Amino acid sequence: MRIAYARVSTADQSLDLQMDALEKAGFDRILTEKASGGKDDRPELAKALDMLREGDTFIVYKLDRLARSTLKLIETLDLLNKKGVEFVSLSDNIDTSTAAGKAMFGMMAVFAEFERSIIKERTVAGLEAARARGRKGGRPMTDRKKLDKAIKLYESGEFTISQIEDMTSVSKGSLYREINRRKQEALEGQI
Repeated sequence: MRIAYARVSTADQSLDLQMDALEKAGFDRILTEKASGGKDDRPELAKALDMLREGDTFIVYKLDRLARSTLKLIETLDLLNKKGVEFVSLSDNIDTSTAAGKAMFGMMAVFAEFERSIIKERTVAGLEAARARGRKGGRPMTDRKKLDKAIKLYESGEFTISQIEDMTSVSKGSLYREINRRKQEALEGQI
């Protein structure tokens, strides 16, 4: 089976260019969606990947329709390879059913591994440089007084989470973490 996938980033963009090219290439089934390539939660892509079986072909208009980062692209292509699925990217002239396409895939895997190593080296070097200057990583701690005030407002039951955020500048996540931490402490105190 030949399964095609087309994606645009925003609702006001058109799939027409991709659809025309994919129809010309031919497919048995197509899945489309309007979602950012940076998002990992793309239900139609997940559905397409789940449908694919050994011997099938997965077709996209261009590599960036499949993934935004080289790492994510390689992970997806590796999944296809493990499933025994051929991959075709029309605009990039990649077809893993050919020797040249397989070679291109191999080179992309090498570059992705290189990119992962470089990112790791830069991260380590950046953290060491920051520590040498007396800085440490992570988010700044939430102001304890603001957090206590937010908890009191929450416990009063008079305000919504959004209102509490506006009044105290304490994020929803910080508020819920503190609520859960206090509940856990209370439970542990009862044991």
